[in-house]
Amino acid sequence: MAVEYTGVKELSEKWGVTTRRINQLCVEGYFSGAYKKGKFWMVPFDAEKPSVLRSRKAKKALSQTKTTKLLPCPVGITSYKEVSGECYYVDKTLLIKDIIDDHNKVYLFTRPRRFCKTLTLDMVRTFFEPSEEDTSVFFSDKKIWSAGKAYRDHQGKYPVIFLSFKDAHQKNWEDMYQNLSFSIKEAYLAHIELLYSDRLNEFDRKFYKGIADSSAGRTDVQFSLGKLSSMLARHYGQKAIVIIDEYDTPIQQGYLNGCYGEVIDFMRNLFSAGLKDNKDLEFGILTGILRVAKESLFSGLNNLVINTILDDKYAQYFGFTQKEVSEMAAYYGMEEKLPEIRNWYDGYLFGSEEIYNPWSVISYFNNNCKPKAFWSRTSGNEMIGRLIRDANSETYESLSALMQGKEVQAIIDTDIIYPELNGDPDIIYSFLLVAGYLRVTGTVSAINDNPICSLAIPNKEIKSVFQKEILNLYSAVFTGSLLRDFEIAVRTGNSELLTETLQKYLLQSAGVYDTAYESFYHGTVFGMLAVMSDGYYITSNRESGEGRFDVQLEPHDKSRTGFILEFKTGKNLDNAGLKTLAAEGLQQIRDHQYYTDMEYHGIRNIILFGIGFSGKKVSVLVEQK
Repeated sequence: MAVEYTGVKELSEKWGVTTRRINQLCVEGYFSGAYKKGKFWMVPFDAEKPSVLRSRKAKKALSQTKTTKLLPCPVGITSYKEVSGECYYVDKTLLIKDIIDDHNKVYLFTRPRRFCKTLTLDMVRTFFEPSEEDTSVFFSDKKIWSAGKAYRDHQGKYPVIFLSFKDAHQKNWEDMYQNLSFSIKEAYLAHIELLYSDRLNEFDRKFYKGIADSSAGRTDVQFSLGKLSSMLARHYGQKAIVIIDEYDTPIQQGYLNGCYGEVIDFMRNLFSAGLKDNKDLEFGILTGILRVAKESLFSGLNNLVINTILDDKYAQYFGFTQKEVSEMAAYYGMEEKLPEIRNWYDGYLFGSEEIYNPWSVISYFNNNCKPKAFWSRTSGNEMIGRLIRDANSETYESLSALMQGKEVQAIIDTDIIYPELNGDPDIIYSFLLVAGYLRVTGTVSAINDNPICSLAIPNKEIKSVFQKEILNLYSAVFTGSLLRDFEIAVRTGNSELLTETLQKYLLQSAGVYDTAYESFYHGTVFGMLAVMSDGYYITSNRESGEGRFDVQLEPHDKSRTGFILEFKTGKNLDNAGLKTLAAEGLQQIRDHQYYTDMEYHGIRNIILFGIGFSGKKVSVLVEQK
């Protein structure tokens, strides 16, 4: 991997010291790999700040942290008032300025989960919504307040409808409808003032009561968003703002649980009434992970501006930038931890902006700066699980290559039509990208306006959860004990344990038709090998010597053992016939010298496996190269 460099000026701003001092340290050899480009020094991007740069001011600030109570990290808090008033808050209020300046009608922001979408939406609501308390106090020390009177004049002036569909995980349409109706009911009850408004008529109050006491019919519920904005506009004499968080959760769950059509019909009517040609709408904001295709949900909604992780605009408002993380580290007196934070939680690319995972950075500081995979199991990956289980072994091999630090290329399409989903690799990679498991490292070309991108795992945190939450989905039927025995058997060359492990899986899980072809056995073993992907380059069907091996495990550490596996299949074979097959596999490895590549790479210790399959029976023979 090519080394990335940064200039002295950037390091000066990042570390808060003069460029002259950094130039002096370059001359004195403090930065390994630094070189002079013309008149200017270039320093490796991941260079750590030398201890000699800790100034008196920094030392004083660090000593003060021992006696001064620092603001806590807002782990899991989504209330803007609480975070901005009582916790360390990374100021994202200039999003409000951009929304006002752009003057679009409906925005859709798609970002991974745990990237501060809900907190950011609550910030927008708190700024615009009228309140009996003076909410300007929550913005008077923020960037939006310094943007000028033209923006301050919008504060507290617009009624806001806030909906969240984050809890719509029901398994059938009736239960999901009840959940969606309850969310709408909560939005109505948040505006109880309408029930007593002298600007509404008796029909309005009757409609309001029907939603509020859950007696309204489904047609009224579907059109309730548009009706509520109309009533608010008349009561306040000002158009309403509509905010919908996690709009795509019920749509995805509907697809997974067989009620996609009902969900889409309901949501299409709800959004159409509230967002399409609504004269009482000031603007609307929706957030989610996926961009659901217009033809399946936003039909006719021609005022929708879609912003994804591929777009430059608004990129800095969801997640933390390098500057924001550096400032946070300085506040907690932990500047020396910046390289560790970067390795674990940086690496996302939103448009052209380098972004850190905000949930994980906050959790890191809250955990006494001890790194771990805080993002694990927060991403709701049921949809990805279905896609990966439908994928073929070639796709799975590419996913394994990602774990080994390699890149893959894919056509990225963020416009999702659920009924058309399948195990296509490009769709899988698109999902993994928008869900936060991958990052774009470069754009190669484009097809029909969809970019062809190079993709990689963004950081150490995601690498630590990738196998558990992605690779293991491919082989979800494998139990922990079975994978443990399988790993031990391969690593130690234990033919008896490997035979027993594979036999147990075939007897418990494989169908009769599954075992009809060698590709099934190949895919099964390759899936189980994911447990070893951290320490090995795992490849299949590649040329080496005078042929193509079935599976090869080349160790990252050349002093460790490498492995080659060759599969043979037959029908209705007894134990003797199975052993003959396994022996043929070993002989094929030797005849075609499949170990040539590993030997060329300096691997001296290689174990060979010949594995014979027949139906649900298996035999394994092992030899040392």
